[in-house]
Amino acid sequence: MDLRYIAEKRVDAKIKFQENLYKYLIVNTIIAIICFVFLQSFWLLAFVMFFWGIGVLDDFFNAYSLGDYREKMVQKELQRMGD
Repeated sequence: MDLRYIAEKRVDAKIKFQENLYKYLIVNTIIAIICFVFLQSFWLLAFVMFFWGIGVLDDFFNAYSLGDYREKMVQKELQRMGD
């Protein structure tokens, strides 16, 4: 596989995570203000934060953890096959 292609995929995953995190923070801040001022209850905020947070967490693992871990495993397997 081309190294540039791999690097572009990693960068794209990191950008996707960062954009999703910023949107998550902004929208949840707005919902928190609305809940505090008008609803006097935070069940809507908790609902949105939980389910959207799962998506943000998935983007994080795809961008930072799982890609690197997978790459290390592939390199180990290639070394074993070469020996």
